[in-house]
Amino acid sequence: MNLLDFVIAPAHAQAAGQAAPGGLFGGGLTGLLFPILLIGVMYFLMIRPQMKRAKEHKAMLEKLVKGDEVLTNGGMAGVVTDLGDNFITVEIADNVRIRVQKGAIANVLPKGTLKSA
Repeated sequence: MNLLDFVIAPAHAQAAGQAAPGGLFGGGLTGLLFPILLIGVMYFLMIRPQMKRAKEHKAMLEKLVKGDEVLTNGGMAGVVTDLGDNFITVEIADNVRIRVQKGAIANVLPKGTLKSA
């Protein structure tokens, strides 16, 4: 026996070449089926609904007009008094106005919601 035999197994002691496993998780072209299927499921369960929500939010922000009652992401409710390209002025109480980014508007409330509260 050689000292090298302890470090590297001799080639003749190895089993004959085995066939690659097949099936869904095996090698070859069928082995790509599982990751592609996983990406497809992730797209329909996570990515697509998020893109739809973002599109709806953007459409809501484009339809804002003065006098709309809005709710911000911070939970403040008020009436839109001024619109800019990036910022909106919201009156949250009598003569109390705050400027928020357009993206911070979470919801447009139905008319009369703030007066009834």
